[in-house]
Amino acid sequence: MAQFAYKARKKSGEVVQGVLDVPDRTAAVQQIERLGLFPVMVDAVRGAAAAAAVAQAARSGSSSAPSAMPAPMRSFFNSKRRPKLQELATFTQQLANLLTSGMPLTVALNSMTHLESKGIPADVSKSLKQEVMEGRGLSDAMAKQPLVFSDLYINMVRAGEQSGALVDVLRRLAIHFERFAEVQQKFKSAMIYPCIVAFVGVLIVIFFMTFMLPQFMKIFEGMNMELPWSTKLLMDSSRLFTTYWWLLLLVIVAVWVVFSRFKASPAGRRQLDLLQMNAPVIGKVVRLNLFGQFARTLSTLLSNGVPVLTALKIAEQIMPNAVVKEAIAVTREDVTDGKTLAQPLAKSKLFPQLMLDLLKIGEETGDVPGALKNIAETYENELTIQLRIMTTLIEPAMIIVMALGVGFLLFSVLSAMFKVTSSISR
Repeated sequence: MAQFAYKARKKSGEVVQGVLDVPDRTAAVQQIERLGLFPVMVDAVRGAAAAAAVAQAARSGSSSAPSAMPAPMRSFFNSKRRPKLQELATFTQQLANLLTSGMPLTVALNSMTHLESKGIPADVSKSLKQEVMEGRGLSDAMAKQPLVFSDLYINMVRAGEQSGALVDVLRRLAIHFERFAEVQQKFKSAMIYPCIVAFVGVLIVIFFMTFMLPQFMKIFEGMNMELPWSTKLLMDSSRLFTTYWWLLLLVIVAVWVVFSRFKASPAGRRQLDLLQMNAPVIGKVVRLNLFGQFARTLSTLLSNGVPVLTALKIAEQIMPNAVVKEAIAVTREDVTDGKTLAQPLAKSKLFPQLMLDLLKIGEETGDVPGALKNIAETYENELTIQLRIMTTLIEPAMIIVMALGVGFLLFSVLSAMFKVTSSISR
């Protein structure tokens, strides 16, 4: 038998510690979970000096350093894509349901390896189970898989471990990801119809310029007559398109490379993000989405006990807009100086007054997470309305543009045909 010193938490959040006589670390973790405790630290005791060191580590709240993930495992995870929000929400909800049923964490993670979790391989749950059975916290195990679990996820799980409310935190995380996935789906749904119309329009133009127009050009070129300007323009464009298509392709590739490099640079990324926020019609949709995402993320983190500076740092990292990132970074510096959230956010002159007023009320009443949640719901509801308005405006606009383009093609050909027939009749 070997001795293992442990530190664990009760469901109430109270920390307990002790020493177990068991064959190995796995048996120690299993025995701790059978006692209804959540293991935080489990270390082998080797001699009196080692035992004293373990006891001191338990009192100070430190745990053994996590071992590095094996290279094959790292390469496996790095070769996979990051899971979608809905996939992460499903995984989180499944884990919360298993823990709610009374399963110990290691048993629940073992069950997760057999459940269908699209987008998250079973090896993820196996790796988490192995790490936890070796006495490490769930958040530390998740930190080894940054491709799957973000800083937001890890910090919230860590807060749940420290407060003894891991199941509640997992449920809130699942709801958080589901809401973000729902917003993403609304964006996709709003853009499906305009993209289809644009795609069909491009195909029609390509087909006409490469197959139909050359047939008419043979007729017109055999007649010694002055053609309308629109027909000449169309014929010259067709010759350019069919003869120098490779040059056009090179130009498109060159433009794409230059644009990609510009977008990858900090200055270029900021300019493009600023342009998106100020663009007509779509600009308001972008701003509503960004403000709602910021408020929702910050509310979720703060309501689960994550410190405000850590929450702001995580929110800054996950925001997709460089302009908003800068504003959050400045806010974080001011909050470090002891200021409230509303005041430094107002200094950036980026966030709307309604958001600042609601946040100020939350600070006065002592319920900042609740105020942020209210802000997020307000902007998410308004985003739904604006998406509907944007779709309503874009659909007829796309149809009009497509009709004008096809109409110009028909007008150019038919006007030339009419001129030919009239010259023949004379």
